[in-house]
Amino acid sequence: MNNREFINLAKDKVAHYTFDVLDCKQTSIEIFVVWQVKVLQNYKALLATDIEGDQHYYEATYNGDKKQLYLDIYNKQENKCFEADD
Repeated sequence: MNNREFINLAKDKVAHYTFDVLDCKQTSIEIFVVWQVKVLQNYKALLATDIEGDQHYYEATYNGDKKQLYLDIYNKQENKCFEADD
């Protein structure tokens, strides 16, 4: 699997999740790759959607040894601000 195939597969799985599980009513969505990395035969990417109110972010991991893709879905719980000293 190359980088383009991994990203396409990850975006496809996120799209299926949003339409099937979240029951998204939008006819189309944009899926953004926020960050990605490849180490040896493994890939990892963080993805997000343009769905209004979607508090999830998606972590796709491809295990090159087993040829398996894992999709973890996280929900934003809280956002806190802390002052940093110079």
